[in-house]
Amino acid sequence: MTTAMTPTTTRELRYREAINEALRQEMERDETVIIMGEEIAGGAGREHLGIVDAWGGPFRTTVGLIQQFGNQRVLDTPLSEAAFVGTAIGAASTGMRAVAELMFVDFVGVCMDQLLNNAAKMRYMFGGQVKVPFTMLTRIGAGFGSAAQHSESFYSIFSHIPGLKGVAPSDPYTAKGLLIAAIRDDDPVVYFEHKGLYGNTGPVPEEPYAIPLGKARTVRSGSDITLVGISRMTWVCTEAAEALAPEGVNAEVVDLLSVSPIDYDLIIDSVRRTHRLVVVDEDTPICSLASDICARVAEEAFDYLDAPPSRVTAPHTPVPYSRPLEDAYLPNAARVVKTARGLVTGR
Repeated sequence: MTTAMTPTTTRELRYREAINEALRQEMERDETVIIMGEEIAGGAGREHLGIVDAWGGPFRTTVGLIQQFGNQRVLDTPLSEAAFVGTAIGAASTGMRAVAELMFVDFVGVCMDQLLNNAAKMRYMFGGQVKVPFTMLTRIGAGFGSAAQHSESFYSIFSHIPGLKGVAPSDPYTAKGLLIAAIRDDDPVVYFEHKGLYGNTGPVPEEPYAIPLGKARTVRSGSDITLVGISRMTWVCTEAAEALAPEGVNAEVVDLLSVSPIDYDLIIDSVRRTHRLVVVDEDTPICSLASDICARVAEEAFDYLDAPPSRVTAPHTPVPYSRPLEDAYLPNAARVVKTARGLVTGR
C-alpha cells in the first residue's frame, strides 16, 4: 500500500472519480467490503427489468460497481435511511466492512438513533470486544438551488458525538486517500462529500493509499494570519489568501480534512507563528466547528494572539431556495478578505 504523500504513478481524476476508485480498490482488496444505499446502482440487481447500472448513484460515485461486484455486495435499498444505515452498522459489528450512502446529510435525522446509540457507542459499551468498521458516505454543501432540505453541511453535529470520526476531503487526492482510510478503520467514520467539488480535477495516484484520519494539512504557507478551511471552504480561503497578497498580507491556509478528531496541534502551531486566525465554515455558526476551533485557540494560544480569533460562516438560518439569497448565504472570498484585513491592519 502506498502511504499518504508518497504518490507513485499519478494522473488527473475528478473528485467523484477518486471516490469511485477508492470504493472499487477497497472492494477488490477485501471481500468483506460491501456498500448499500438508495439508487446506488440505479435499480441494478433487478435483472428481470433489464436495468443494469442506470446511473451509478445520483452523483455517479458508485458507477460500474454493480457489474464488477454483483448485487450481494452492491445493494440498492428501500427508501428508508433508518433501515439501511442500521443494517450496515449491524453488518459492520458482525464481521463486514460496511459502507452506507446517506444521499444528503440533511436526512440524518431519520437515522440518528442508529448512529448516536449504536454505531458510536457499541465498542465502548462492550469494552472493546466489538469493532464497528462502518463508513457512512454523505453529501454536504449549498449553492445549487436545492433548497433547505438538500443543502446543509451539518458536520458539527457528528463532531459532537463521541465514538464517531468524520472527514471532509477537499480535492481528489484527499477524497481517495481519506475514503480508503475510513473503510479500513475499525471505528465508524462519516465521510462528507461536498457537492461543489465533484467536477474538480487533480493528481491522484493509481495505487491505493491511505491518508491518516485526524490530521489537517497546510496548503499555503504564510506569516501574517492563519485561514482554516473545511472542504470547499479551503479553496475559498486560498482565493482570499491570493487576494490579500498584493496588499502585503501573507496568509497561511490550513485544510482541516478531519472534523473529528480535529488536528488542534497543527492549527495552534500555525497561529503561534501568524498570531491571527480566521476559520471559514459553511455550517451555521452556533456550536459550530468554527466556534470550537476559535475557543480552543483562545484557550491554548492566547498569549500569541494579536487579534481575536474570528469566524466567517453561514448565517444561523436554513439554506434559502432563492438563488440571490443562497449566494449571500455562502461564505465567500470577499468576506474572508474583509475579516482578515481587519485583523491584520485594523481597517
